[in-house]
Amino acid sequence: MSDESGKTVSNDSLNSKEVEKPQIQPISLPTVEEMRGQDIWNNCAVRSVVSGVMGGGLGIFMGLFLGALDNPLMQEEMTGKQQLIFQAKQMGRRSWSSAKAFAVMGFVFSAAECVIEKARAKHDIGNTVFAGCATGGAISAKGGPKAACMGCAGFAAFSVVIEKFLERHQ
Repeated sequence: MSDESGKTVSNDSLNSKEVEKPQIQPISLPTVEEMRGQDIWNNCAVRSVVSGVMGGGLGIFMGLFLGALDNPLMQEEMTGKQQLIFQAKQMGRRSWSSAKAFAVMGFVFSAAECVIEKARAKHDIGNTVFAGCATGGAISAKGGPKAACMGCAGFAAFSVVIEKFLERHQ
């Protein structure tokens, strides 16, 4: 066989260039530290607390952002210093409020999903639906049964959309 320049090329060199098989890596067993770390993360209490803390952190940033967007009603009558103080207070209030809400939401959702997953012994989208329903119902329970049902349905639907978007479950 010859190429464009007229040189003779062997079949072996063509095959090796066309199909380069990846090297097979040996399977390595997890180390003791990796297994302990996995055991710690599989604990529902640890997972829930971490999710609550991360939710609180997200809430702080959301509150800072949304608080910065608030405009005072009497902005024309306020000096620059008064406006700055007002904005700082608004950002602080919004941050604290959002941090609490997101922390509770993260904690409840993570705890519910973990407990449901362990009880069902399955890792599928059903856990997300049930956990979303429990979280939405718990968060909106103060508004009465109708609000709790709407919160359950809304948060369950939102959880499914997020799961499909992230493609965690097939």
